[in-house]
Amino acid sequence: LKGSGLPAVAGTAMPMFSKEDNEELEAAAKTGNLSEIAVKLKKSLESSENTPLHIAVTGNSGSGKSSFVNAILGLGDEDEGAAKTGVVETTMEPKAYPHPVLPNVTMWDLPGIGTPNFHPDKYLKKVKFNSYDFFIIIASERFTSHHTSLAQEIHKMGKRFYYVRSKVDADLYAAQIRRPSTYNEEQILQIIRENCIKNLREADETSPRVFLISSWDLLKYDFHLLQETLEQELDAHKRLTFILALPNISAKILEKKKAELKKQIWKLALVSSAAAAIPLPGLGLACDITILVTSMRHYCKAFGLDRTSLTNLANRVGTTVPELRAVIKSPLAAEISKELVIKLLSKAACGAAMAAEAALSFIPVPVVGSLLAAGVSFGTTYYMLQSFLNEAVEDAQKVLKQTIQLAVLQKPLTCKKLPLAVSYPVLCCCIHEAGWTPTPALRGLKAALQRSAALKA
Repeated sequence: LKGSGLPAVAGTAMPMFSKEDNEELEAAAKTGNLSEIAVKLKKSLESSENTPLHIAVTGNSGSGKSSFVNAILGLGDEDEGAAKTGVVETTMEPKAYPHPVLPNVTMWDLPGIGTPNFHPDKYLKKVKFNSYDFFIIIASERFTSHHTSLAQEIHKMGKRFYYVRSKVDADLYAAQIRRPSTYNEEQILQIIRENCIKNLREADETSPRVFLISSWDLLKYDFHLLQETLEQELDAHKRLTFILALPNISAKILEKKKAELKKQIWKLALVSSAAAAIPLPGLGLACDITILVTSMRHYCKAFGLDRTSLTNLANRVGTTVPELRAVIKSPLAAEISKELVIKLLSKAACGAAMAAEAALSFIPVPVVGSLLAAGVSFGTTYYMLQSFLNEAVEDAQKVLKQTIQLAVLQKPLTCKKLPLAVSYPVLCCCIHEAGWTPTPALRGLKAALQRSAALKA
């Protein structure tokens, strides 16, 4: 920001702000008021981090709405805060399910739409459609006029909707058992997709787009396409919220979260540098620590490095929190405090720079001293957050590999969520995502599963 007094970092490009942010920051920069710039940046960050996201899930009774809600939240059916699942309709009123660690994200399980007296306009009024950012319309078999009439009404009211065909894994399992010698997964998936599109067109949907999903295995089929579509169609702040709320089930999702959070580091460092440039001794130092504590906790929660996330994960894979904690190098969210950050700063290479900033803040000439302090503060904040973010991602990757190993080697034959015949393919998919190489033990497990369930190799 030329003329603002904010520091430039050699060899780096300026951050990519939104058009609105750029306009506000340029206006503030022209005034030369660093405190005003800091306020603008802080408001932008708070708006981005606290943007609410409400996702509504609707469909026929028994179509897998509640299971989909739990899958997105990263919860098992028996975890605290999970949506109640069952063969019969368990949802009579809209039910909110907050994200386990991100309070601004809420999944909504809406009542079923398959009753004979279904009226989409009355239904949407009953469930207060304006409360949701978009709708997921789920069917486990065929889409009907109930689905399309609801979608048309949602469209009239200016909201987005997405058709999801659930329980694809069950269809594949049935086909594999009935026709093992001619089983072809790609062909079956194509048949399911074409059938869904045909049903939707027959029900007056002009441009049907269907995502094939298994709530027990989001890594397979079309979940990544649904995820990418939502990322493209949500606005910038809600897009960030959606990405950070995704379950940490693959290395790709972890890297995507890292990329989004990395973009925020520039703004955080600029807020820190602007505060450090205000000629009030000690303010820059205090601001640095507060920003670091808040941001580091946020990173931990985004990557599942907190007690709640680890407890839920341990329950699902049949292990303990201490076993998962053993592979984590960085502190958990609740362990991050001002005292810990000061300790980390003293050990880091930039600890001397922090001390220099504090000293420069007391220079008798406020302008010179404060601008130098701003540069030190910017570099310190950027360095610390960048380093911690990298460590958090590495730890999340270790936890992912650890859970896959536990699922494969400790409880390969006791999976309550998946039919025995599909447990090996699902685990192979997870192994591929985590970058594993199948071992003799895994190949032996495959043979045992194939013999037990008469699977085709």
